[in-house]
Amino acid sequence: MTAKAAAPRKAPKAESHLAMVRRARRINRELAEIYPYAHPELDFRNPFELLVATVLSAQTTDLRVNQTTPALFAAYPTPEDMAAAVPEEMEEIIRPTGFFRAKTKSLLGLSAALRDEFGGEVPGRLEDLVKLPGVGRKTANVVLGNAFGVPGITVDTHFGRLVRRWKWTDEEDPVKVEAVVAGIFPKSEWTMLSHRVVFHGRRICHARKPACGACPIAPLCPSYGEGETDPEKARKLLKYEMGGYPGQRLSPPADYPGKPAPGAG
Repeated sequence: MTAKAAAPRKAPKAESHLAMVRRARRINRELAEIYPYAHPELDFRNPFELLVATVLSAQTTDLRVNQTTPALFAAYPTPEDMAAAVPEEMEEIIRPTGFFRAKTKSLLGLSAALRDEFGGEVPGRLEDLVKLPGVGRKTANVVLGNAFGVPGITVDTHFGRLVRRWKWTDEEDPVKVEAVVAGIFPKSEWTMLSHRVVFHGRRICHARKPACGACPIAPLCPSYGEGETDPEKARKLLKYEMGGYPGQRLSPPADYPGKPAPGAG
């Protein structure tokens, strides 16, 4: 008796745009409950410090930046001070963040522009920020959303990865991703949505091995199964406060449930 061939699996039913929007908004609500304390993971005390820290965060971790900026801001607390810095001395301070020569050039350029064109103040408009050396839309949206309260979507590598896994968009270009996601959510949600998605990407939905089996939004994720699905094994993949480890900020917000990160020493 010959075995019967297995019936072919039916392709999943295509999701309508309306259904995707509803699922995306539900994911945002779930993330708000999981990470009510979501915040920018760069230490800063004013718009200038956040702008500088965000420029330094390219191609390195926020922790490395946070361990570096105390000495940087002690030496150059204002745009005027930083614009007058000796390049080699600044390079030595920011060397741990990598690409220190290019970053020094950007910091000197943007500080001089702030001094000469904006009276030593960080502007609160996107069109002004993106004209500064080393400042693109991502950096500008970080500064606007967290230093000025102007809603913005920050499309970093974590954000882009997760919205594609969640099938909100298949766009790769950050500007196009920003435009698509902006059309899904009300403007009032943009800044906190960015924090929640990045928090989830850093803690659970990792690039190489997402902890699917420990993910609270797994039922809403069309990419469930790309990572470890065994709950016990998945829990071991959790990072930062979700895994019982320190966060990235040396001075985290008061409601952060994890431990402060260690300083440079």
